[in-house]
Amino acid sequence: LREVVGRVAQAVPFYAKRLGEGNVRAEDIQSLDDLARIPLTTKHDLRDNYPFGMVAVPIDDIVRIHASSGTTGKPVVGPYTRNDMTLWAEVMARTLASGGVTRKDIVHNAYGYGLFTGGLGFSLGAETIGAAIVPASSGLTKRQLMLLEDFGATVLCCTPSYALVIAEEAQAEQIDVRRRMKMRVGFFGAEPWTEAMREEIEGRLGLEAYDVYGLTEVIGPGVAVECPYHDGMHINEDHFLAELIDPESGERLPMGSVGELVFTTLTREAAPVLRYRTRDRVRLWTEPCRCGRTLARMSKVLGRTDDMLKVKGVNVFPTQIEEALLRVGGLAPQYLIMVDRPKDQLDQLEVWVEATAELWVQGEYQVKAVEHRANAELHQVLGIHTRVVVQEPKKLERSLGKAVRVMDRRAQTRWPHAPRLASPVQPQRTGSAMRTPPPGRSFHLT
Repeated sequence: LREVVGRVAQAVPFYAKRLGEGNVRAEDIQSLDDLARIPLTTKHDLRDNYPFGMVAVPIDDIVRIHASSGTTGKPVVGPYTRNDMTLWAEVMARTLASGGVTRKDIVHNAYGYGLFTGGLGFSLGAETIGAAIVPASSGLTKRQLMLLEDFGATVLCCTPSYALVIAEEAQAEQIDVRRRMKMRVGFFGAEPWTEAMREEIEGRLGLEAYDVYGLTEVIGPGVAVECPYHDGMHINEDHFLAELIDPESGERLPMGSVGELVFTTLTREAAPVLRYRTRDRVRLWTEPCRCGRTLARMSKVLGRTDDMLKVKGVNVFPTQIEEALLRVGGLAPQYLIMVDRPKDQLDQLEVWVEATAELWVQGEYQVKAVEHRANAELHQVLGIHTRVVVQEPKKLERSLGKAVRVMDRRAQTRWPHAPRLASPVQPQRTGSAMRTPPPGRSFHLT
């Protein structure tokens, strides 16, 4: 920690100024308690210094440049030196090894390739272990199923939402995944997902699902991963120092608490970060795991401090809604959350969620009964009234990457790029008149 503080103070003008303003010198860092003296770094800081203002090495030493999706404003740049690539290969090999992957495995990688770190990161880990990598990338799901079967893939890597797309397509094609395929383990990350979603993926694909965590600002995937006990993700603390803060005050929180996850990179050369605010809400703890590891562990991402919805004065996180919906039988893990504020009215929270095929064929009465139970479940969890609308199966378009789950219409009257339904009006079914979307509110998941 002392070394990286000294290095960025010398090499990165942003940190030289920020540390100087706080009167923080490397030699003043005597223990981890001194972390609180170091200023926090935010995504806005990285974007303000786009593209190479945060680089701590000569540009000639950079051998690869990744970047975040950049859906709002400039992307966050992730440069790597040769040593950084070696570091990334090591932590990605650890990630796959946590699930028992060896050189005998065939790894089907359906994370996106390109500037996004997911695809190339998992490829790097598989190649380091010596496993065969199938660089399928995302999309063309029917072809993915063909390759999974024909190549005999034993490992699947993709976002959890895309894993469900694969499972859904297999069901539509009447493919018995357990009988015809060899998948035994999957590594899913890049978006928050719940234990209920894990059960859904494992049940439909017949594999063991591992949660992985990473972000471009730190290294990409490879920051943390579950072990076979699935009791939190082990953080690679020899490279990434984790802490928790109160997202409102910025004060440090003790281990065992739930708060915003903050990382300091200890060994990254090209773009080290000090106390980077991830905006992810997690719990951290340090008790040794049953697997024997003594590394600090983090929970699944419980939500984001920047995607929290404030509805009628209540803090609402999308993961709360997902967990509640999946406790209600008959609902699929495909949903869209919408918040609106009609003129001169209170906020309204509406959730569109797909029925399972089994529920849908039972008719309107059963669908309405499940809709009622879902409304009651959300009221118990959130403490506010919601409107759940159960849609027919496959009504919401599928995401090939990170799923779009939330649309908040309160700040804008028009959403030129907002999610909408695959078709604006539900088809009618014989003997039942299912609810149609409100006029002027059709959305497309992108």
